[in-house]
Amino acid sequence: MKIGIGVPNQVRDVRPAIIPQWARLSESAGFTSLGTVGRIAYPGVMDTVAMAAAAGATSTIGLISNVLLGPVWPAVLLAKEAAGIDGISGGRLTLGVGLGGRPDDYVVDGLGARGTGKRLDADIEIYRSVWRGDKLPGSDNPAVPEGTRQVPLLLGGMVQATYDRVARSADGYIAGSVPASMVKPAFDGVRAAWVAAGREGSPRLVAIAYYAFADADAGRANVHDYYSSAGADIAAFISSGVSVGAEAVKATVASFEEIGADELILNPVISDVDEISRLAEVVL
Repeated sequence: MKIGIGVPNQVRDVRPAIIPQWARLSESAGFTSLGTVGRIAYPGVMDTVAMAAAAGATSTIGLISNVLLGPVWPAVLLAKEAAGIDGISGGRLTLGVGLGGRPDDYVVDGLGARGTGKRLDADIEIYRSVWRGDKLPGSDNPAVPEGTRQVPLLLGGMVQATYDRVARSADGYIAGSVPASMVKPAFDGVRAAWVAAGREGSPRLVAIAYYAFADADAGRANVHDYYSSAGADIAAFISSGVSVGAEAVKATVASFEEIGADELILNPVISDVDEISRLAEVVL
């Protein structure tokens, strides 16, 4: 199982200038991917901006959005953003997309929080069209340079509709920030949908988990704050699942390896660059 690390782009009031430094240090440490977390109605750094900054600051490490809220974006704009980030990085981006569940993230007129599943189905077709270099409606021009590739696409969500959508139109799946015991049924559901759809090979299965070494209380408080708009119970549950210290992190890694994750992205809960080396010492 590969081990990636998140960037702290959605820690409240993060200092944006830390992101390129975080990316460089994570690449030097040997992590396989850099992950971003995405919301709009929160005082962090937009995931597309964080990925672009990381792309420019690094040369080998993978980039993965886990997850970006797809339906809050006009599809052509997101497809062009993703293609640009992928091109700048030299083809290192994996676009992880989810529906989102917080109404305040839907800030674009006409793109509300209802009907997001059907909208994502249509959006994925638009992403593919843009990346193929098809001309935009009403224009003689495509949106992206010649040679743009089909950016690998992973989808998040823990319902059957998501598993079926992965099997129809994506390259794999990203689980939510919950324990491996809760992720296993989702992985099994994606695998079953993949086979039922007649897809060759296997879906890419990515998991995410929060970790901390220093100032665990502040880290848990940051996670609780981030999820507070989803309700007190959800915020308490996810913040209580932060893996604190070497032994807890090792146990978390083992639990996701046991259920067959291809990659685990360990997301920081504080924006302290020392958390990078501390994690590397334990898991790499």
